[in-house]
Amino acid sequence: MLFDSIVYGPIRSRRLGVSLGINLMPTTAKLCTFDCVYCECGWNQPVSHPQLPTREQVREALSTSLIALSSKSPIDVITFSGNGEPTLHPDFLSIIQDTCSLRDQYCPKAKISVLSNSTQLERTEVVEALLLCDNRILKLDSAIDDTMRLIDQPVNAQLTVEQITQRLSIFDGDFILQTCFLRGEYQGQTIDNTTPEELTAWYKMVDNLHPKQVMIYVIDRATPLKTLSKVPSEEMEAIAESLRKKGVDVIVSA
Repeated sequence: MLFDSIVYGPIRSRRLGVSLGINLMPTTAKLCTFDCVYCECGWNQPVSHPQLPTREQVREALSTSLIALSSKSPIDVITFSGNGEPTLHPDFLSIIQDTCSLRDQYCPKAKISVLSNSTQLERTEVVEALLLCDNRILKLDSAIDDTMRLIDQPVNAQLTVEQITQRLSIFDGDFILQTCFLRGEYQGQTIDNTTPEELTAWYKMVDNLHPKQVMIYVIDRATPLKTLSKVPSEEMEAIAESLRKKGVDVIVSA
């Protein structure tokens, strides 16, 4: 499923409420530094000259949508997600600045959220942009390298969990950690980030990062890898409860 416009929705998000989405990636193909086996946008496709929307096009599209929505039911959040990794856009900082200004003008109660895989946090302007947002929702699907690479299929095959967590530590806990729990098989390898070994490592990672909130969820839409299955809701609640006993704020979408 690819988003065919810059601005889409509003849609009711399982985790964020009524969300107006913004897609900074091409409308004809996914462009991402991960190639997650569960991504609703499908697999990455070769794109020699990706056509990204300009800063001006994003501002105009968002302004038009917010003006149209101002007389209707209010939105809860403006969410940067779409067909890939939003922080890849070269004008990401300027676009976030424009979004903050338009939000303040037309829907001051709405939050600005970014769903990101954290791979661009070495860029100072990306960190600066994320600090302007209300919700920095940063994913990490396993605390074990082999499993992370199996699930998320990073373009940089040498990427490690330690590198990601070091980048996440920039925010000193002021971010939302997002993890998808799933099971399946890929190229003869078993996928399961709910084993005792996996969960022990994941709980330790959460303790070290101390995010302000943790979002855990299961696959909900068609996935490019057809062997995947949902983790039962009772198991998801048990995972959440283990964190809640430590005082962690957890949202479960199961």
